[in-house]
Amino acid sequence: MNVGQENFFHFILERVQEDKQAEAKALLAESFQKQTDKTFDADYMSSFIPRMTALLKPEYTEEVTGIMSQFKGNH
Repeated sequence: MNVGQENFFHFILERVQEDKQAEAKALLAESFQKQTDKTFDADYMSSFIPRMTALLKPEYTEEVTGIMSQFKGNH
């Protein structure tokens, strides 16, 4: 995990529901592997965002969705 991935990892986990931590970690690991494999693309982001959003505490959904949507626009 590079520094940017590690920062994103901690940022997300602070905003995930307590009982969804393991699922969020697995999803983040999947996304980081796709980045390494160079298969991380807009199509993947379209499936990643709703799956990750479902794991968030409700008060963080808008914040995190906005950040991920900006990232999606850059890829």
